[in-house]
This record gives sequence, structure tokens and C-alpha cells, in this order.
Amino acid sequence: MLPDKGHCEWLERNFNKKRNLNRRIGVIKVITYGTFDLFHEGHYKLLKRAKALGDYLIVGVTTEEYDQTRGKLNVVDSLVTRIENVKKSGFADEVIIESSPGQKLVDVKKYQIDIFTVGSDWIGTFDYLSDYCKVVYLERTKNISSTMLRAQKKHIQRIGVIGTGRIAGRFIPEAKLVSGVNVEAVYNPHPGSAARFAQKWGIDAYEDLEAFYGAVEAVYVASPHETHYSYIQSALEHGKHVLCEKPMVLKRAQAEELFALAAKRGLILFEGIKTAYCPGFSRLLGIACSGMIGNVRSVEACFTKLEGPQSRELTDPNYGGSFTELGSYVMLPIIKLFGSGYEEVRFDTIEGEHGLDVFTKAHFRYPNGLGTATCGLGVKSEGSLLICGTTGYIVVEAPWWKTAYFEVHHEDPKDVEKYTDRFLEDGLRYEISDFLSMINGSSKSEFKLTRGESIAMAEVMEKFLSEYREG
Repeated sequence: MLPDKGHCEWLERNFNKKRNLNRRIGVIKVITYGTFDLFHEGHYKLLKRAKALGDYLIVGVTTEEYDQTRGKLNVVDSLVTRIENVKKSGFADEVIIESSPGQKLVDVKKYQIDIFTVGSDWIGTFDYLSDYCKVVYLERTKNISSTMLRAQKKHIQRIGVIGTGRIAGRFIPEAKLVSGVNVEAVYNPHPGSAARFAQKWGIDAYEDLEAFYGAVEAVYVASPHETHYSYIQSALEHGKHVLCEKPMVLKRAQAEELFALAAKRGLILFEGIKTAYCPGFSRLLGIACSGMIGNVRSVEACFTKLEGPQSRELTDPNYGGSFTELGSYVMLPIIKLFGSGYEEVRFDTIEGEHGLDVFTKAHFRYPNGLGTATCGLGVKSEGSLLICGTTGYIVVEAPWWKTAYFEVHHEDPKDVEKYTDRFLEDGLRYEISDFLSMINGSSKSEFKLTRGESIAMAEVMEKFLSEYREG
């Protein structure tokens, strides 16, 4: 039974009365929250600053279950360990457990909180609490040290970003939701762009590539397509693990060379096609290969979005166009299900005013199947994925590249099985999590996008650019 309006007003008056009493007797209560996994220098400084705001500090530590619901991945330490580490800091007067959404407001009222505080990563997120207490966002620690973790033989990977475009801006908040990594630096050959990006995200900007490599252990390459090869090669030669945005490179020989260099140096080279790593897509492939729809004979994948006529994608004469931008996505399910041994691939395109393809269909012929990869930047279509088998079919509605729901159909129209999975926000956290796992020695994610598959997609990109652009 819900409390009536009068009871809610009484609770509000009682809350304000108790809080005012605390202030009169000089006790300022502060509350903060966090996962506090792999307890490090940044956590320590946050708690120290939070304690300095008042007299009594309450720290909420999240449960594993709650972290999963809010999309936090790779949490290493148990709840007990994380609570103990908070206590050992010496700043917490009381530790509570956060286990559900909406709990923060309840806690603010329950404990008569005067100041709610979290890191500046969350600026604006908790402004709604300002009706009940003062909200303070504390400056984050830029470059966290693993010194406090050495006794536990644990390590936080320091990541640097090359490039400052849209995808780089989406990468950083996603990385914050993967425990065990910290984005600390950005490089762009245009110093102004790097400085603006660094200021926005609270990281360090570098004009010198050598200095940038010296500050990080792993690199995320999010620069224009044609620069990927040289940046990957440079990072690997400096001993850095590399996660590169799609398309990783535009020639088969380049992909083969870079994977060989990574293997020689004992490093991880990882192509970031986020769909390959999301839970729903992995489940979809498992069902498609299980025999549930018989033998797969056709795969049709479509991804279109409308870009402005002055966008880089539609004005770059050498590397713009729909296939270089979206082709990796639509090739992915075809190559995952049929492999890299296609007999033929041909392209049909529609050109825009700058001579670039605004709509492309790539037709794959295999010994026992057909694949159609459709993408567009200036023509809109239904962005679905259809996998056809000898006894049924699987359909994934748009946006299939964020696979969260799909259906398995059979000859009987009433025989339909429905599947759901989560795809959180931009989905980059899944590839970051798998990248980190492989750096830490796990090979369990390697099957999601193999080296051979990345090489095959680079080969198709090369064919497209040579046959269509040069032709």
C-alpha cells in the first residue's frame, strides 16, 4: 500500500527537522558511492576529499548484482574485499551497501545527509538530489597509480586514445564502466583538438607521439581509416596493446603484417567491431549454428544511416562512402556464419554528388550459401538481419547491430521462439572488457572476432576500393 500525500509530507518535514538539528550541533553528514574495485589512488583521494567536506562520511559500496544491472563489467574484487578496502582507507565513518536503483535518494533522506558527493565523471547526473542536500562533484584523479594494488598482484591498464572524433568521445564513458582500465591520455596531431578533448574528459593531451606512448600501456586507435595502419604499427613497435576501430586496415597484406607483428611482440591486436562482442550477437550466432534452423543458406544484413552532405563520410574522396564506413558491420554476420572462403564477391553501388557510394550492396557467393551486405549513408532502408536455413529462419529487427532481441521462425507460422539480451548504451564496454581479458591472458573471447576474420574483411575492403574507386 502506497503512503498517502499527508504521510509523505510528514516524512519530509521530519527529515528537514533532523537535518537542521545536525547542522545546529555542528555535524555535517556526507555520503558518496562507488564500486571501489581494485582499490587505487583515485579511490583513496576521492574518499579523502569527501571526508573533508564534513564531519561524518557514509560510503555506499555497490553489490555485484547491482553493478551488473547498471552495466559495470569485469568487477574483480568481492563485495567483502571492496568494503574492507574502503574501511582501511580510514576515511569512512560508516559503510553501507548499495543494491538497487533509486536507493541514493532514500539514503539521503534516511541518514539526514547534508552533502552528496561523487567524482566529476558524473557531473549533472545527480543534480536531482539538490532539492534534498548539497550536491558536490569532486575532481577526478587523472592518472591513477597501481601502487596500492601491487601487494595484491593486480594492475589497472592505462589506455591512451589516438583521435578525437565522435567515436573517441563515446569510448571514454564506456571505458569507465569496465573495471581494470583507465583512460589517461589523448593524442592528435592537431594540438587544439587534443587539448579540447582532454579538457572535456579530464585526461592529459599530448602533441608528441613518443611522449604519449610513454604515458600508456594500451592504445585505442580512433583516427581516420587511412591512418590506422601506421598508428597500429607504431604502437606495436612501442610495445603497446592495440584496440582499433573498424575497419582496422584497408588491405589484406597490412592486416597480416600487423597481426604477425603483434604475435612476435607478445601483444594483443584487437579490431573493435562492437557487435561481435555484444552478448546478444554471440547468442544469435550460437543458435544459428546449432541446427535449429537447419543448414544456413543465406545471410542478408543491412545497416543504413543518413549523414549530412558535408560530413567527412560523404566528402572524403579517397576513404569516405558507405562501404568503408559501415561495411565491417554488414560483412560480420556473413563471414562469421559462412567463413572467409567465399568464391566471389561483387559490388553494386549508387553514387552521390561527390562521386562516393551512398548505397552499396556486396554480394558474396559461397559453395553452399549466399550473403548480401547492404549499407548506406544517403539512402535509407530497413536495418534488419535475416538468416535463412533449410528448416527455418532468424530475423533480427533494426538495429540488429545492437542485438537485443531476435526471433526464430519455422514452417508453422505459430512456431516462433523469441530471445532477448541486454545491449547497454553504446555497447563499446563489451569490446573493451574482452580486450582487457585478452591482455590479462584469457583467450575465451578470441573466437568472437578471429584474426582470420579480420584479415578477410580487410581483403574485401581492398577489393571494393580497387574495383570501385580506382575503376
